[in-house]
Amino acid sequence: MKYTNIVQGIFIKRVNRFIAHVLINHKEHIVHVKNTGRCKELLIAGAVVILEPARTPERKTAFSLIAVYKGERLINMDSQVPNHVVFEAMQAGGIPEISVVRAMKKEVTYGNSRFDIYFESDHQQNFIEVKGVTLEEEGIVMFPDAPTSRGTKHIYEMIKAVEAGYGGTIFFLIQMKDVHYFRPNVVRDPEFAQALTLAAAKGVKLLAYDSVVHEDEIVLGDRVPIFL
Repeated sequence: MKYTNIVQGIFIKRVNRFIAHVLINHKEHIVHVKNTGRCKELLIAGAVVILEPARTPERKTAFSLIAVYKGERLINMDSQVPNHVVFEAMQAGGIPEISVVRAMKKEVTYGNSRFDIYFESDHQQNFIEVKGVTLEEEGIVMFPDAPTSRGTKHIYEMIKAVEAGYGGTIFFLIQMKDVHYFRPNVVRDPEFAQALTLAAAKGVKLLAYDSVVHEDEIVLGDRVPIFL
């Protein structure tokens, strides 16, 4: 996925989940944050951030914060991107574990949840739930960065789909490059970690891939090991 007309800024502070203050060309701006996660390890005063101009002139905030530098590593923060990246990679046949795709579409409801991607293979209908991962500690990446009852609900709904005969995948798209492995964040959300372990035992496929992140583009990278 590509961005246009991106600019750099210096992060000042986050006011709430959606709004932050950023210095752009020596002028303070109020910007939209395209990630409602806590991201406390990333959004710290003085961090270099990447912003995209608003696509509609009537919007109250003129920029959206889409990525942040953590040292030399650029981490995507646009929570809308992971679905697009995985979808585009599937269209291009770029995910070996999902090799035969006859038809596909985004955002399909099953039970009480809406899964990010639906696709049909030769003999099965399949759902994929995509999770964007931004939390990194010494090369280990984890999800979630805060308790997510919604994310846990998606896992149990995926288990039901698999038990009903669908193929089911939970896909963790790591929003950065050069990491060692992925694991669920059992400290911050033990219920999510427990549900994920159960899902693997019930036949839900778990995949984790890193991303090649540039200031104006993010594409699928390489598969990353998962440890439960």
